[in-house]
Amino acid sequence: MTELEQRHIARDSLFVMAGLRVAGMDKEFRVKIRNLSPGGLMAEGGPRVVRGTPVIMDIRNVGQVPGVVAWVQDARFGVAFDEEIDPKTARAGTGPAVEPPQFRPLPSVAQLMSGNGRGALRKV
Repeated sequence: MTELEQRHIARDSLFVMAGLRVAGMDKEFRVKIRNLSPGGLMAEGGPRVVRGTPVIMDIRNVGQVPGVVAWVQDARFGVAFDEEIDPKTARAGTGPAVEPPQFRPLPSVAQLMSGNGRGALRKV
C-alpha cells in the first residue's frame, strides 16, 4: 500500500496518554495520542524522535505495541505499528464502575415559605 493509499484508512480521534520507549533510550516517556488506527497513530510530546527509529508504544487496554516512527513534524510524530491492533480497545473504560450521583428533590417554594424545606426564606 502506498503512502497516499494509507492516508484514507479510518482513524479514531481521541486524547489518551501512553508510554513511549525509544530504541537506544532507557527512559519511558509520556505522550498524548491524538489519533489511532489499526496500523498506527499520531502522538505528541516526548523526546525528539527521528523517522525510522524503532519504538514501543504502551497503549491503555492494548499493551505494548512495537512500531517505527513514520514521520515527524514539530512536536508531533506518526508511528506505523509492526502488526495491526483494534483501536476501539484503547477507548474502553478502565477501573471500577462508578455509581451515578443520587439527587434528592428540591423543596417547593411553599415548603420553603413554611419552614418545612431547607429553611424559611428571608428578606435580604
